[in-house]
Amino acid sequence: MTPVLSLRGVAARRLGREVLAGIDLDVAPGEFVAVVGPNGAGKSSLLRAITGEWPSTGEVQIGGRALAAWPREPLARRLAVMTQHPHLAFDFTVREVVALGRLPHRGAGRRADERVVGEVLEALALAAFAERSYLALSGGERQRVQFARVAAQVWEPAEPALLLLDEPTSALDLAQQQSVLGLADALRARGVAVVAVLHDLNLAARYADRMAMLRQGRMMALAAPGEALQPAPLQAVFGVEVERLDSAGDGRPLVVVRTPARPAGAGAAVGKARARAVPHAPDGHAT
Repeated sequence: MTPVLSLRGVAARRLGREVLAGIDLDVAPGEFVAVVGPNGAGKSSLLRAITGEWPSTGEVQIGGRALAAWPREPLARRLAVMTQHPHLAFDFTVREVVALGRLPHRGAGRRADERVVGEVLEALALAAFAERSYLALSGGERQRVQFARVAAQVWEPAEPALLLLDEPTSALDLAQQQSVLGLADALRARGVAVVAVLHDLNLAARYADRMAMLRQGRMMALAAPGEALQPAPLQAVFGVEVERLDSAGDGRPLVVVRTPARPAGAGAAVGKARARAVPHAPDGHAT
């Protein structure tokens, strides 16, 4: 089966600094790959290299075809991208923003586009917001709307499509995180390949088929969550000690950061410091 996304030796520099080095990755139709790593590891840089936003060396193929060889509109029917900080300054309604994802599908017809937009709004519990101004929404609501836009773009792909998500859950509460990644998982089940930058390792472990772990622009691990989330490689990549727990029910691993042991007498020293910091009135009573 031809991979939806294929990277060979992808490298990139930004402002004289190497941000990616020799990245190899194949993503199959219907596969969810979570890209994880510490801040500055090259996660967003990898997505920018895949889309061609940042110049890179090496080979990037979408559906077995070099990225540069794709005409714009056919590529837009195969590749949908949600950036980390999407910006929209026009006073569109939520429905209109989501409908922007249907622009590459102009031949589908108005009824088909309206149906898809309606289905996506319902799936993300956004139907009640449909006629509200996008600019009047909170940050988390805007993030869900932007996800709805890219979901509409690949909702019914005629050919295997690729969905790139850069921190799609960063401003969302727990329920909304599950809603967004649950819909990404539903698209994966329809054959859409999903590559998502995620900071929450436990969310990544719950939804991803594989995890691509980056550090300083290099691929440190590419494996299923059960193999990738081991204490030793996590400490090497993130610089913290973790414990791995068995998740109840689904067999997916959970990781928690170990609490550093306090030096003897540390609690008393903190208490004294706090006492010294409390201002006192002239009569000796605390203010």
